[in-house]
Amino acid sequence: MARGSRQRQRFRRDRHGRGLRGPLFPSTVPAASSRAEKFDALVLDALEPIEARWRHDLTELDVAVDEVPEVRMEIPSTQVDGVLLDGRVPLSRLVPAGVDRDGLPTRARIVLYRRPLEARAKDPTELSELVHDVLVEQVANYLGVEPDIIDGG
Repeated sequence: MARGSRQRQRFRRDRHGRGLRGPLFPSTVPAASSRAEKFDALVLDALEPIEARWRHDLTELDVAVDEVPEVRMEIPSTQVDGVLLDGRVPLSRLVPAGVDRDGLPTRARIVLYRRPLEARAKDPTELSELVHDVLVEQVANYLGVEPDIIDGG
């Protein structure tokens, strides 16, 4: 009987019986968040003051996060078609409203690329500032105004 119960315990863990019995951190503490979840929260924090001021102009705009951009080698080193670049690496993209492959209408959206943005920041404070600057630039591009108008007041 004792041997059977020992085998049942083994099945609850990894193959060699050395795995974690449960989560390392409770889900309520910040350490339990993944890098992607922390970045999403950072984007929401950076977007909040912009959205508070420009709420009526941004009702038809979505903001999304992708891990990495789909890179094409023919992209020049300037902002083209709503793509904000650092050298040849896209940091974000403004996708205009349009029609998808199935003929359904789509909303305009800003897509931030998490990995390139994280790679350019030395610390969380610099990443926060970079995300804010990129969002300001893309919202200004969407509204057709100067970034200083979006950021300043």
